[in-house]
Amino acid sequence: MLFLYNIITILASQVLKIAPFFSPKMKLFVEGRKSVFTVLQSKITTSDKTIWFHAASLGEYEQGLPVMEKVKEKYPTHKIIVTFFSPSGYEVRKNNTIADVTVYLPLDTKVNASKFITLVHPEMVIFIKYEFWPNYLNELKKRSQSFGTKTYLISGIFREKQAFFKWYGEFYRKALQTFDYFFVQNEKSKTLIQSIGFTNVRISGDTRFDRVVSILERDNSLGFIEDFKDNTTTIVIGSSWPKDENLLVNFINQASNNVKFIIAPHNIKTEQIQELQQSIIKKAVLFSKKENQNLAEFSVFIIDTIGILTKIYSYADIAYVGGGFGNPGVHNILEPATFGVPIVIGPNYSHFAEATALVNMEGCISISNDTELKNAFDLLLQNEDERYEKGHICSTFVQMNKGATTVILKYLE
Repeated sequence: MLFLYNIITILASQVLKIAPFFSPKMKLFVEGRKSVFTVLQSKITTSDKTIWFHAASLGEYEQGLPVMEKVKEKYPTHKIIVTFFSPSGYEVRKNNTIADVTVYLPLDTKVNASKFITLVHPEMVIFIKYEFWPNYLNELKKRSQSFGTKTYLISGIFREKQAFFKWYGEFYRKALQTFDYFFVQNEKSKTLIQSIGFTNVRISGDTRFDRVVSILERDNSLGFIEDFKDNTTTIVIGSSWPKDENLLVNFINQASNNVKFIIAPHNIKTEQIQELQQSIIKKAVLFSKKENQNLAEFSVFIIDTIGILTKIYSYADIAYVGGGFGNPGVHNILEPATFGVPIVIGPNYSHFAEATALVNMEGCISISNDTELKNAFDLLLQNEDERYEKGHICSTFVQMNKGATTVILKYLE
């Protein structure tokens, strides 16, 4: 099976050579990997001590950040290496201040894995949440036997549909033997990994809670948002997709002038931003056009940039988090939750434990159509007590679930 996997991986690497001609994202995916080994050779010497973190994309990076920060404090003489698989993670965080080296993870071929591990020669490896690459794990197992390298999974999630738990998944199960310890988010994940013979596992929870709690300790002020809000009740719409926006625009266009809206779309391509702005009949301003404007005069603020949504949530009276009409589902609801903001989402959230929990606890409202959206917003706009209570449920939920980083670091020590 591993032989077949390697053949498929090699074929995929050849197909990817033409992919950049068809997709800008694939161009980043391919082009970004061309210089990885050159960068590693120039920034890591054979005498360096290194610790390697791998994140699939931006969400996993943010999830692992609390652990990265503590590890960096504990091992100040080690170089921190961070790898990403996806351009949506690498391109946003390639200039982060935590890592000494940030690169794409080369494709999981035997040659790439051997060369990468040799150049990085990590003492410790931490994979965040998921992404189990058999050739990399096999190389790490060899290094463990020869040099004592330790490999961990943090904030892990396991599901029954994964190959590990299928009749054909033997070589994937074998790859898991590389991990010295599994820190998983929930009881189901622990039960699943134990069912295939692994006892080196404990429930630590999700480090994302530690990440969002730490947000409260920083300066989240944005002067231009204060100017726009102007002490008016404000709904912040974060990470919205067109399917979300189709419903939201109808509500926005009919809403009272006593309510303002901030929209931070997931995709900020110019043509999509223009289409969104044109669909709104209220007075709207773009972030990129905000200079020399009296922002208090506008009812809608469209954020056509990235990196400031978390701070914007601190100004929300109500939050709508997008993605719930797509697959796999809703985006990160913990950021508005940590600020004590009641949340509205679409119907696809079952893959996300925190969303499921908050819907069940009634801190978060799930909607499926225009009518349900209007009812949810009207309830929260017209009933301040209801708004406060749901927001309190959200913030309490976040505070009660923090602490995963402490559990992990205590074991690593």
